[in-house]
Amino acid sequence: MTKKLCVVGLGYIGLPTAVMFANHGVPVHGVDVNERAVNMIRNKQLHIEENGLQERLDQAIDSGMLSVSTEPIEADVFIVAVPSPIREDRTADLEYVRKATASIVPYLKKGNLVILESTVPPKTVEHIMLPELEKTGLQIGEELFVAHSPERVIPGRIFEELEQNGRIIGGINDKSAEMTKELYEAFVKGPIELTDATTAELVKVMENTYRDVNIAFANEMAKIGEHLDVNIWDAIRFANFHPRVNIHQPGPGVGGHCIAVDPWFLVELAPEQSNIIHLSRKTNDGMPAFVADRVMQFVGDTDRKIAVLGLSFKADVDDMRQSPSIDVIRSLEEKGFTVSSYDPHVNEGSHPTQVATAEEAADGASMILVLTNHQEFMKLNPDEIAGRMAERIVYDTKNCLDLAAWKAAGFKTYLLGDHKENTNE
Repeated sequence: MTKKLCVVGLGYIGLPTAVMFANHGVPVHGVDVNERAVNMIRNKQLHIEENGLQERLDQAIDSGMLSVSTEPIEADVFIVAVPSPIREDRTADLEYVRKATASIVPYLKKGNLVILESTVPPKTVEHIMLPELEKTGLQIGEELFVAHSPERVIPGRIFEELEQNGRIIGGINDKSAEMTKELYEAFVKGPIELTDATTAELVKVMENTYRDVNIAFANEMAKIGEHLDVNIWDAIRFANFHPRVNIHQPGPGVGGHCIAVDPWFLVELAPEQSNIIHLSRKTNDGMPAFVADRVMQFVGDTDRKIAVLGLSFKADVDDMRQSPSIDVIRSLEEKGFTVSSYDPHVNEGSHPTQVATAEEAADGASMILVLTNHQEFMKLNPDEIAGRMAERIVYDTKNCLDLAAWKAAGFKTYLLGDHKENTNE
C-alpha cells in the first residue's frame, strides 16, 4: 500500500494502531499534543504499557516507516484516535475529537479519507466532525471521505485483537466505507462489516454497555449471594455451564476508558429510554463504596491501616483510567482509614498512597485488600506477609487468591460475594 497515513493521538489505541500499520507497509506519521510522549516515542521509549509494543515500536522506528511529532502533516488518510471522556456530570466531553479534527483541516486535500477510531456517542461524526471538516471547502462524500471504525480491543491483547477481531466500519457514504475497508485489510484478518457512521458509533457503545449491564447483574448477584450464604463465584460458574448463559464476574467496580464511560453516552442521549443502562451504571459506580463499607465491617475500627493491592482497572496492565481502586481508596480515607497501595504495573508516584512493594504496603496494616487481579498478587507468600502486619485480615474482591493458604497463615479471609467466608477464624 502506497498511501501515507497520519494518526492523531498516540495513546493506548493510537500508538498500537500506528505501529501496526507501519509494520504492514504503510508509511505513518503519528501526532500527539503531549510533547513528552512524542519525544519518548521518537527515542523508542514507551509512555504506555502493552504486551509486544516495545519490539513493534522498535521495528517501526528503525524501518523508517513511523515518524512522530506534535503537528500533523499532509497525508492520504487521517485517523483520529483521541480520548472521549465524560465530565463530572456524566456528559460526553467531545472537545478532544473536535480539536483533533480541526487540527488536520489545514492539511486535507481532495481525495483524502478521515477515520474516527475513538469510541463516541452516536451522531458524533455528523454533529462534531463534519462541521469542522466542511471548513476545508471540499465536498464531503465526493472530494473528502469520512468514516468511523471504532477499536474493539482490550489492554494486554491489543495487537492480537487488532489483527484477529472483526471490524465495524461506518461511512458517511458507501465510498467512504469501502475506502476504509481497503485500508484496514492491510492487517485485519477478522470479518469487516460495512454500515453507516451512526450505526457503527452505536454498535461500539452497545458492545460496552452490554458488558456493563452484565457486570452490574453479577455485582447484584454477589450481594444476593452474601445475603443467602452462597458463594456467588461458584454459582456463576455453574450457571455458565448452560450453553446460552454468560454471566460476567463481580468486583469492586468497573473501570477503563470504555465500559465505565460509554453507557453514559446513551443515558445522555436518551434518558427516558435507558432505565436499565442507567441503573446498571449506578450499581457498578456504587461498588467502591460497598467494598469500603465491608472493610469497615471486617476491620471494625477506622484507626487502622489498609494495604490496597491494585491501582489499575484491569489485571496486568498499567491503565488507571476510571479505576474503581481510586474510588475505594477515597472512600476508605473518608472513613478515616490510612491507606497504603501497591501496583507492580503502575509507575511510582501515580497515586499519593503508592509505595514500592507489596511488603511495604503490608507493614503495620490490619488488612490486605485486593482490588486488581494481577498475576503478581496470586504469587504472594501469605506467611511472609503475615509477619509484617498488625492484624491478619485479607479481603479479596477479585477471587484471585488462594484463600485457604492465607487462612493457613493465620489470616481471617473474606471474599466479595461469599458471606460464609466472613465467619471463619
